[in-house]
Formats: sequence, C-alpha cells, structure tokens
Amino acid sequence: GKVAVVTGASTPQGIGNAIAKKFAEAGASVFLVAEATVAQLETAVKACQAFPRAGRIEHGVFDLSAADAAEAMIAEADRRFGRIDVLVNNAGIRAPLKFGDYPRDVYDKVVAVNLTSPFFASQAVVPIMRRQGGGRIIFIASQLGSVTYERRAVYGLTKAALIHLTKSIALELGREGIIVNSISPGPIATGPILARNEADPEGAKRRLEQYVPAGRFGEPWEIADLALYLATTEATFLQGEDIRVDGGYNIH
Repeated sequence: GKVAVVTGASTPQGIGNAIAKKFAEAGASVFLVAEATVAQLETAVKACQAFPRAGRIEHGVFDLSAADAAEAMIAEADRRFGRIDVLVNNAGIRAPLKFGDYPRDVYDKVVAVNLTSPFFASQAVVPIMRRQGGGRIIFIASQLGSVTYERRAVYGLTKAALIHLTKSIALELGREGIIVNSISPGPIATGPILARNEADPEGAKRRLEQYVPAGRFGEPWEIADLALYLATTEATFLQGEDIRVDGGYNIH
C-alpha cells in the first residue's frame, strides 16, 4: 500500500532495478525513473507488475543531470500517485579517469547526477512526507565514500557527500517521522562490474582474494533486501546511518 520512487531503476542487473522489483513484490506501488532508456524501463515495469501483490507500477524518463529535473520528478510522482512514502536515491554514474584528466563538463555531470539530484529530490519530497506524517529517504552511496580506489576521485567524492547528507537530513527531520539512512554497496555484480570481470577474469579473482573476505561479489538483491528493510522497519531508532554491504571489504 506504500508508494516508492526509485531512481536509476531501468538497468538490467542493476541495484535500482532490483530494489524496484523487491518493493513491488512486497506490495508497493512504484514509480521507476531513469534517463532516456524507455525500452528498459518498460521491461522493468512489466517485471514489477508480474508480482501478484504489486500495486501500481509506472515509469518516468528524467535526465537527472538537468537543472530542476529532480523536483519535476517528485512533482510528477506526487501528481500520479497522490503520495510518496519512500524515496530511493539510487541513480549514479561513474567517470573512471585519472586525477588530473577530468574535464569540467564530466565533473559537473557526475556531481549533478550523483549528488545534486539526490539533494534536491530529497528536499522536494520533504513537504509531501510532512503532509503524510512521515516517510523514508534512502540514499545508495558506496563503499568508495569511505575508502579510495584509483580513477574514482569524483565518484568517491559524491558518495562521501551522500553519506554526510544522510546524517545532516536525519538530524533535521528525524523528529518529524522522516527517517533517513544510506546504503554503501561494495563490489556488487552489476553490469559494469560483470563486464570488467569478463574482460579480465584472473584480475577479478585476484581482487576478490585480496579485498573481499566473503570471497565473492555481492548480488543486487542483497542491496534490495536491505532497502526494503529500511523502507518498512518499525525500528525507527535507526536514523542517519550508513550501512556498508561489502562482503567485509572495509574490515581490513
């Protein structure tokens, strides 16, 4: 019976796609958002609609790097569904360049999608959640917001900022019943990682052995399970936390 907005929800094998499916399976209505990938969005919508308990499943195409797109997305979701109980800020892009090689336009786009859009989407949803008496905001950050990796300077910067933003918003809104937390996935078997590993399987094996005590890549559904918990738990003393799901990457 809840309404959720999930950004970056169209990519097959993606975390946003898995979250949208998990929410639909649990009985939510879901507004799936992505940029200019209508065919993928329609496929994701059909997959969500296939769950017997799913509510209304709709999609919207928004370029979240554009000014005012985040606010337009929230306004459209509210217009269609009449409420927003959960906002999952998942959309994100990478630009794997060496530090010193980042053009300004690339930097600006990564920051716009990964940080500016979640900031203003969250700000736009607050009046709606206040009107309802509460809600949940979930940021999909990254372990690279806490640790470093080569060619990830801008990406890591935006994810570290999302973790800080999680805490800042939770501090201000927790007493109003708007519960804010973030999830920091480690190496998850999404499309880009799978493609990189197929190109260098031996290198992937070495990285797993060196960095991940679990000895495997995580799966998108494992992040989706946690997102569902954060969206529905009555344990609302859990506020302003960043939860790393990384197979133990950060413990050594």
